[in-house]
Amino acid sequence: MRKEVLKVDRITRSFGQGDQKATVLNGVSFTVGEGEFVAISGPSGCGKSTLLSIMGLLDSPDGGEYWIDGLAISELNAQARAAMRGSRIGFVFQSFNLIDEISVLDNVALPLKYMGQSAAGRQRRALECLKSVGMDDKAALLPSQLSGGQQQRVSIARALAGESGILLVDEPTGNLDSKNGDAVMALLQQLNQQGTTIVLVTHDPRYADMADRTIGLMDGVVVDARQGHDAGVAQAC
Repeated sequence: MRKEVLKVDRITRSFGQGDQKATVLNGVSFTVGEGEFVAISGPSGCGKSTLLSIMGLLDSPDGGEYWIDGLAISELNAQARAAMRGSRIGFVFQSFNLIDEISVLDNVALPLKYMGQSAAGRQRRALECLKSVGMDDKAALLPSQLSGGQQQRVSIARALAGESGILLVDEPTGNLDSKNGDAVMALLQQLNQQGTTIVLVTHDPRYADMADRTIGLMDGVVVDARQGHDAGVAQAC
């Protein structure tokens, strides 16, 4: 039995006001176990990215409750939430969100600066993370000198830098061709096999099938939950 690390319970979220109010999430509930690989799948506009933002403490629900390691997030003040986000959550965005003006190494090291690590410690850890995603030889380059697939690997390395143990991954293949998308997914599988808990948002059923379990969303509610299977898209990167 896996230890429960994330719990979403009857989460609701709406945007707008009055007659223009749109419900994006409507009573979503599920749990994620330590070391599990869970995919959240569904069509565009079903609430996947909104849900992941709430799970990454980048947004707050209107109703329901969310727990990380048994702690109710609603009971934490802003400072404690920020500390939880920094120590327990690694976020990978579809658009990479790298800073073009600084090197690949400094991009990966940046979150560690906010955590108070020494310059030497930041550089050492950043290089370790780049090596783990096969990008240590590109450490001195700028993000603009990399391909899209390489930039996504760097963004994964940055998410790993804080050693949070949990990766929330939002459409990581959305801006990539199929070859680079397959390679990124193979990398995520490898990280999961090494013990990282992963929650992946994807609209691609091939990639959802690579997870241990898929949670299907439609119009803000869970409509399907099933065990995944390896679709054989890629085995190494």
